[in-house]
Amino acid sequence: MALTCKVIGFDNEAHGTVELDEAVFGLDIRSDILSRVVNWQLAKRRAGTHKVKTLWEVQGTTKKPWKQKGTGRARQGSLRSPQFRGGGVVFGPVVRSHEHALNKKVRKLGLKTALSSKLKDGKLIVLESSVLKSAKTGELAKVVAKLGWASALIIDGPEVNAQLKRAAANIPGLDVLPQQGANVYDILRRDTLVLTKDAVQHLEARLK
Repeated sequence: MALTCKVIGFDNEAHGTVELDEAVFGLDIRSDILSRVVNWQLAKRRAGTHKVKTLWEVQGTTKKPWKQKGTGRARQGSLRSPQFRGGGVVFGPVVRSHEHALNKKVRKLGLKTALSSKLKDGKLIVLESSVLKSAKTGELAKVVAKLGWASALIIDGPEVNAQLKRAAANIPGLDVLPQQGANVYDILRRDTLVLTKDAVQHLEARLK
């Protein structure tokens, strides 16, 4: 079964309709799947360069603070121990990767769910073509403002139109990606999702 969506151009004129595969754009919205995929994506981006010094890495004297017995105080072996001011840290963060595994089926389901959520919310727009009359940022900014795309992600075919990529580079709130770069986080972080007809075709073939 197919879903129907209107097709427009950059001139905001209607260009007929396009059928969307329900297996890709008609899924029930599962926030748990979206959350898992977004967490997986963001975990991969984390630098993991946080680091504190342990007792053995703190610079300082190696002299025993006081003799072992007879002082009435607890025995101590080093002033670099965690209980002393300026000492090392116990179980503190170390340099590591935060990346974790996520099943391919879950990642695929997450992307289909994100596409479906935009369609159900009326935030999915299908564009006839990504070809621009002018590659100037100012011209595209006027078009985007007229269309009401204050926060939008445009997904093109296998390769982003060079003029569109150049013109959109300095427009706040507008992102452009090729279809193979489509991901859950970028789809959800923008209010409007704009797919070219070429992108729809490739995404359906990829996600079926």
